[in-house]
Amino acid sequence: MTDQHAHKRQSIDWSIIVTYLMLVLIGWINIYASIHSADSTSIFDWSSRAGKQFVWILTSLGLAGAILFLLPSRMWESICIPFYILVLGLLVVVIFVSSDVKGSHSWFDLGPVRFQPAEISKISTSLLLAYVMSMQNFRLSKFKDLALAAAIIILPMLIIVAESETGSALVYLGFVFVLYREGFSGWWLGLFGLVVALFISTLTLGIYWSIVGLIAAMVIFYVLTGQMSHPWRTLLLGLGFVAFAALLPVALDKACALTEGHIDYLNHRIWVPQEGESAPYFWSFLFKVKPLYVVLALSLGALPYLLHKAYWNKDLTLAIVAGAFLLGVILSFSTDYIFDNVLQPHQQSRIEVLLGMKEDPAGVGYNVNQSKIAIGSGGLLGKGFLQGTQTTFGFVPEQTTDFIFCTVGEEWGFVGCLVVIALYVFLIARIILDAESCRGNFTRIYGYCVAACIFMHLFINVGMTVGLMPVIGIPLPLLSYGGSSLWAFTILIFIFLALYRNEKKYF
Repeated sequence: MTDQHAHKRQSIDWSIIVTYLMLVLIGWINIYASIHSADSTSIFDWSSRAGKQFVWILTSLGLAGAILFLLPSRMWESICIPFYILVLGLLVVVIFVSSDVKGSHSWFDLGPVRFQPAEISKISTSLLLAYVMSMQNFRLSKFKDLALAAAIIILPMLIIVAESETGSALVYLGFVFVLYREGFSGWWLGLFGLVVALFISTLTLGIYWSIVGLIAAMVIFYVLTGQMSHPWRTLLLGLGFVAFAALLPVALDKACALTEGHIDYLNHRIWVPQEGESAPYFWSFLFKVKPLYVVLALSLGALPYLLHKAYWNKDLTLAIVAGAFLLGVILSFSTDYIFDNVLQPHQQSRIEVLLGMKEDPAGVGYNVNQSKIAIGSGGLLGKGFLQGTQTTFGFVPEQTTDFIFCTVGEEWGFVGCLVVIALYVFLIARIILDAESCRGNFTRIYGYCVAACIFMHLFINVGMTVGLMPVIGIPLPLLSYGGSSLWAFTILIFIFLALYRNEKKYF
């Protein structure tokens, strides 16, 4: 029995556990620094957030020990389906029974504590996705299997959006990297990036120029795949149409600006209306036609031909390009509706400030401005523990949760930020390396799910605090205050460690 326990300990990746403990400790210290003031009490004051976080840390360590040493690691694969269904039910129920918290309906109030099922749903989704994708006959190249994997990811994501928790929903986009590892085409990642770019360009430049850019992207994408027999001719024709579309509104504007009249192309002169006269109907109609309609008519009119050609030549890439263009047009026309009706007003304002569509340094831009001031004031080595002025006097709202990274930047400086990010990078890299060394598909896929969740939280949260991402309210893993988040990431990580240990003990 002693040898068996010793072998179990040897098969555990202790570097992940040490990194986990370091991040939790750093988070606890910086939570205390975030609430510290001249008359503050001890870090163990149970009425403060630092004291409450210490309780969450103790319970998380208990959960970690139970998962690693008491619960059978094989159980996670067997319970993933009912667990997923249970969490979906909680996600739906919380919409109707929870109180409004800053526009969000995503928290269960359980007496002195609150519980957010959106955090647990990352665990259930990761487990079920790993279970389904590890089946013997599962292939992402088959539409049925791809649709099943996509449904597992999208279903909880849509429910979380309905809770007005857009930030938590964005984390699910990270599962695309898991699909990519398991054989999902890299071109689909490019198309996904194109969707994001299309949404942003429509907001900032308008529908017309976003569609012109979409046409150019589709032409280049099709040429780069190398599926056609005459790539240069296709490229020239495509880019020629893009040039025509780009110059059309400019040409019409210049023509209208020449005189107060209209150009009479038939008689090669500029017709200027005399007093009391009106322009001929044809020219009035011509200059009222929007360039957008001209370009849409020509491009959408070509779609039936392209689809027909794709069918007869069995050119799947051309069919994807045609379909992607059609979806892109629909998305462009839907962007304003999504922005005005799906996103909350505060989310709209934050995106507008981020994209430079408006300036509001004292309003929605206040958090980001104060965050950048706090991080920048730390310099190379920081101001020292409990010495941050932005931190001590509470200039940055939500500093113990969404903006905990500001405290690190102000009190520990660039070096402190670098150390924290390096710990995250090491944790993610170590999980991926361990996952790759596993022979079982379930453990490998689940490991990638864990790494993807941590990466998305890190990328969005840090990007948010330095002004590269909109403020959407998402915690920094293991550092931010909150029991739901700490429990969720603890369970995520230690389930993987248990699965990894169970596999390694046989080899």
